[in-house]
Amino acid sequence: MKLFVGLGNPGAKYAGHRHNIGYLAVERIAADTGFGPWKSKFQGQFSEGRLGDQRVILLKPETFMNLSGQSVSAAIQFFKIAAEDVTVFHDELDLEPGKLRLKAGGGHAGHNGLRSLHDHIGANYNRVRIGIGHPGHKDRVAAYVLHDFAKADHDWIDDLLAGISKGAAELAAGDTQKFMNGLSGSSKPAARKPKPEKPSEMAIPEPQDSRSQLQKLLDKFR
Repeated sequence: MKLFVGLGNPGAKYAGHRHNIGYLAVERIAADTGFGPWKSKFQGQFSEGRLGDQRVILLKPETFMNLSGQSVSAAIQFFKIAAEDVTVFHDELDLEPGKLRLKAGGGHAGHNGLRSLHDHIGANYNRVRIGIGHPGHKDRVAAYVLHDFAKADHDWIDDLLAGISKGAAELAAGDTQKFMNGLSGSSKPAARKPKPEKPSEMAIPEPQDSRSQLQKLLDKFR
């Protein structure tokens, strides 16, 4: 049995935040692969299903990010799952938007959700690091991750989530190379931000007619 954990914060207020990309990943897997309905337990929401020949539990902790380990710990104790059979999907500041890397064990690199997991289940779990980019300065990180993705990000997010879902069975089986190969063939890089136009290249807007329809009619017959 495997446990796939998507990190994020609960509630509509946080649903579109960069910090919630882990939630989006497991939700997409559940929707695309016929998992059962989400149920409340383990201080979170979980769903059961199969990926290939593996029974898999999907979990979204609802303890808020900083206490994610409480929920994960409760789930692995109930299902008797080893930390090595846990895979955590989370946002990664150190990767460009749309990039994805796998990691087994290691440090938490200051990520509060991973820090909590380390405290409760140790470091020997697997991670799917989903790049969201960096705002450029550490003082802007909190506001950046707790903010909605830009509209321009939606295409690469949907494409990347589809790739994760499509390769989820390989990931559950431990075939990480096949998972990554399939992902690289289906995902698209995040679009580059266009350079601002120079003043001489900017279009001059057409003047707007602010008259009401009645005023236009009266002026016509003057």
